[in-house]
Amino acid sequence: PDYSIFVGELTPEVDDFQLYDYFLKRYPSCLDCKIATDLLGYSRGYAYVRFGEQGDQMRALQDCQNAPGLGGKRIRLSIGISKRLKAEFQRYPSYNYNDYYQDYQNYYSQWNYDPYADYNYSSYAPYDSMQADTSAMVEISDDLIIEDPQLHLDIDEMNRQFMETSEEFYDSLMNCHWQPLDTVTSDIPFAI
Repeated sequence: PDYSIFVGELTPEVDDFQLYDYFLKRYPSCLDCKIATDLLGYSRGYAYVRFGEQGDQMRALQDCQNAPGLGGKRIRLSIGISKRLKAEFQRYPSYNYNDYYQDYQNYYSQWNYDPYADYNYSSYAPYDSMQADTSAMVEISDDLIIEDPQLHLDIDEMNRQFMETSEEFYDSLMNCHWQPLDTVTSDIPFAI
């Protein structure tokens, strides 16, 4: 039998030997420890510790939960499930709820009982027969201003009219343009 625990919240500096030494000092049936790593070999922050006896596994779960002394954080423990047991659990098919639902639908029909017979659906008018009140829509549409969608706008004229309303703004814009120098070695003119 395999008795494993999951050890979480491990900091990156903890390696397999430190983890094994930590648990072997306290529980002599500790068999091995393995820290999970990514493809580059960096720690993922959790590990699995395997014990030879179930008593040591249970004592480790109780005694070392949130225990300091292994890296910078307090460790978090839970029961670890081996790959062999996980494969065994996955071998059993999951429960199919649709089969139950099909049986339930046919349950009442055996006695000619309709659970929805008490509902009165005839009081609802069909959707097609409903008449919308269009008088409010007509009143709103009369108030709308109709515009020509092909209206021609002269952007230059509109810009000129806008700039005339603020002559000072226009003058400051024109004066802030950078004037190019004659050559690279020309002197930079002073502001006037």
